[in-house]
This record gives sequence, C-alpha cells and structure tokens, in this order.
Amino acid sequence: MSAALPPTPEPVRIGIVSVSDRASNGVYEDKGLPALEEWLTRALKNPIAFEPRLIPDEAERISATLVELADAGCTLVLTTGGTGPALRDVTPEATLAVAHKEMPGFGEQMRQISLRFVPTAILSRQVAVIRDKSLILNLPGQPKAIAETLEGLKNADGSQAVPGIFAAVPYCIDLIGGPYLETDDAVCKAFRPKTAIRTRT
Repeated sequence: MSAALPPTPEPVRIGIVSVSDRASNGVYEDKGLPALEEWLTRALKNPIAFEPRLIPDEAERISATLVELADAGCTLVLTTGGTGPALRDVTPEATLAVAHKEMPGFGEQMRQISLRFVPTAILSRQVAVIRDKSLILNLPGQPKAIAETLEGLKNADGSQAVPGIFAAVPYCIDLIGGPYLETDDAVCKAFRPKTAIRTRT
C-alpha cells in the first residue's frame, strides 16, 4: 500500500545553472535562468527554493558548481547551455565528471523532441546523471527548447503527442530518496507506477 501525502506539498530545493561565457561576463542578458525558473514554477505544486548560478564555459567551474548544489541539498539541478560541439561547449563532460550514475534516457528523449524541429538536434550532447541524492539534467540553451524538452509536445486538442522528460523526473526523485514532487497536470503530468502514487487522506 502506498504512503499518504503530507497535508501540503513538500518543499524542494532546485539548482538552476546557466553556462555561458558571454552572459556571465555581461555581454548580453542571460535568458536561461528566468526560463528555467518560470517553467518550474508553473509545473510544480511544491514550494521551490531556487539556487541560481550564472557561470562561464569552464569545465572545472561547472563541475564544482554541480557538486556544491548537490551538497547543498538540491534534489534537482538543471543546467542550460554549453552542450553543442563548439570548442567551449564542455557542460556534458563537466557533468559526467561528477556523476555516480548516468541516466542516458533523458538525453535520448531530448534529442528526439528537438529533432521534430531542427535536423541539427543531433549535434546536441545533453546528458543526465545522478550524484548522491541529486538528479542533474543538461538542457538546451534556448528558452523555447527548454520548455519543449521539459514539457513535451502536444496535439491541437491539448493531448500529449510526445512526452517531455519532466514526466519521468518525479518518480526518479522518489527512487533516489528525494521529496515527493507534485506536478500541475495541465503543464506536465508526472508518471508513476500505481504502487508509487501517494494520496492525501
């Protein structure tokens, strides 16, 4: 029998990291952090404490930031930027360097979604990993692509055409011992096996 939920959704701490040389140096305004925060605020019913970071494309700095956020209790850490083939794109390498487990299905699904729009999606190298009790996901750099990969694609009638990666995130967090994430089904319906679904009594 599944456990009962507390009276209100559990609070969650989420790290959001924008990786960009130019944005971190003030050459242009960063759009990654606001896009991540906006989408997560819409998608989750849980109270969220965000830990934002804007950093340059430096592998050691990225790895250190991910470790810092995991150690600070961020159940979920989302990065944006630095996942292409350019010489300065090192986010995937920096993420894998701090991984305890790799979760390849997330990157595979992100590329499948992006391929619906552009053939250059095959150049994307996003990865997902687990470090201790933190799930770390590399996302695309553009706000539109961030929302598409998280939320998935919908038909004209609003039904789900292609599942987004976030549908699997809450159950993954369950399995690594994190808080029970509750989503707004209108934005992104989380999938859990029936035995893992909790209800309020």
